[in-house]
Amino acid sequence: MHHQSIAFKPLQFPFPPRLHPPNAIPSRRLFPLHLNTTAYSPCSASSCRSFHIPLPTHPPRSLPSSNSTKNAALKTVDVATLGNLCVDIVLNVPKLPPSSKGARKAIMEQLSSSPPDKQYWEAGGNCNVAIAAARLGLNCITIGYVGNEIYGKFLLDVLRDEGVRMVGMNEEADVVNSPSASHQTLLCWVLVDPLQKHGFCSPADFFEEPAFSWMSTLSEEVKRGIKRSRILFCNGYDFDELCPGLILSAVDYAIEAGTSVFFDPGPRGKSLLRGTVEEQKALSHFLRMSDVLLLTSDEAESLTGIANPILAGQELLRTGVRTKWVVVKMGSRGSILITTSNITCASAFKVKVMDTVGCGDSFVAAIAFGFIHNIPLVTTLAFANAVGAATAMGCGAGRNVAALKQVVELMEAPNLNEDDEFWNELLGERLDSQEVTFLSKMILNGSNGRMNRVTFQKAVSELLPKLKSSQLESTLSC
Repeated sequence: MHHQSIAFKPLQFPFPPRLHPPNAIPSRRLFPLHLNTTAYSPCSASSCRSFHIPLPTHPPRSLPSSNSTKNAALKTVDVATLGNLCVDIVLNVPKLPPSSKGARKAIMEQLSSSPPDKQYWEAGGNCNVAIAAARLGLNCITIGYVGNEIYGKFLLDVLRDEGVRMVGMNEEADVVNSPSASHQTLLCWVLVDPLQKHGFCSPADFFEEPAFSWMSTLSEEVKRGIKRSRILFCNGYDFDELCPGLILSAVDYAIEAGTSVFFDPGPRGKSLLRGTVEEQKALSHFLRMSDVLLLTSDEAESLTGIANPILAGQELLRTGVRTKWVVVKMGSRGSILITTSNITCASAFKVKVMDTVGCGDSFVAAIAFGFIHNIPLVTTLAFANAVGAATAMGCGAGRNVAALKQVVELMEAPNLNEDDEFWNELLGERLDSQEVTFLSKMILNGSNGRMNRVTFQKAVSELLPKLKSSQLESTLSC
C-alpha cells in the first residue's frame, strides 16, 4: 500500500486542498483521536442491496465443522462478518493531530473537501477479517451496508476480487439512491506519522446516533446469510453504525440457527461498559452468549477488573453461558487461549514490524480457521500468531493482509520471541488445577506437573504440510 504524504500548516493543523473526499461521509464514531496501540484496524461501515452478490450455493471449501448442529447441512459458509465495513484512506502526516473535538472536527471538514487519489484507498474494518479468512481458504461473506457512490463501488470491487460475497442490509429500496450522509459508505482516515504511529478519525466521531440508525430489522436475506454460516463475527465498532437492538437480533438469530458467535469488543468495549442502558445490556449479552471472545489484555482487564489476563479470561468463562474459548492478544508477547479445562500459551513471532493495522483482524481469521477445523488449541494459537505477524510485516490492511505464502514461510523458519521470565510470572499466580500447554521453540516436549511444553515443530507438524499444499493449489489455480 502507498501512503500519501501531506503537510500541516502551523497552528490550525489543516490539511492541504485536493486530498480529501467531497462530502462528509460518516464512519465509525470514536473517542478522541488515538494512537494505534492494538493489533487491528478500528474502522467501521456497512453494505447495500443494489450491489448484492448472491449467497453461495456450492459446498464449502473447509472441512466439516467440529461444532456441527442439526443445521450442519445448511452451513455452506464458514465465516460471516456483521457490519463494520469501511474504506480506509491512509495518509502520511508530520505529526498526529490533537485530540480536542474542535480540532478534529476542523480536520474532518478539510479531509472532506476533495477525494485523494484512489491509490490511497483501502478496504477496512471487517473487510480485513473476511479477506484474511478467504486467503486462508475459508468461505466468507460480509453482512453490512455500503452506499451507492464511488467508495461503496470500490469496496464491493475489492471484496469480489478477494472472493468474499456481500449480503446487503437495508429496509427500503429508495435508501440506495438517497443523498443523505446516513446512506453513504463509511470512511476512516488513517493518519500515519514518521514513527509509523497511527491516528484514526472519521466524521462519525461527531454523531450522537449510530450511522445507520434507520435500520431496525433483519431482512430475510440477512437471516439466510447468518443461518448458512458456521461463524458470525461481530466487534465493538458495530455499535457505531447499528442500533444495539438490531445487533442483538442478529446474535440471537445466529444462536437459534446453530451459528457460533465470535465477539471482539476492541477499544469500544470500555465505552460500551459505561454507555447507554441499551449498550450496556448488549455488551453483557455478547459476553454471556458468545462462543468465542477475543480481547487484548488491556480490554480483558477493563471488562473484568482483573489485571492477569489468564484470570480475567477465566472470569469471562465463569460468567459466560455459551463461552467455549477466551483468546487474549498480548502484542509482541504472544497470546493465550483459555477454556474451562486448559490454558494454552504461545509466544509471538519476532518479525520486522512495518504496520500493525489489520494484525488483530488477521489473527481472528486464523482462530476461526482452527475453531472450524477442530485443530488442536496450541496449533491454532501458533497459526494465529503467524498470520498476525505476517500481516505486520506489510503496510496497511485490506488487500495488504497476509497471503498464505507469507504465513507458510514464517512458520517454516520460526523465530519466537520467547521470554521465560514474563511467562513464569504470568503463570505463577494460582490458576486452580487447569492444565497449562506452553508452545516453545527450544524446549523438548514433555510435562512438568500441570505444565505441558510442546515444541513449535510438533505443534504445526500436521498443519504446515496442509497449508503448503493449499498454497500450491492456489498458485496453480491463478
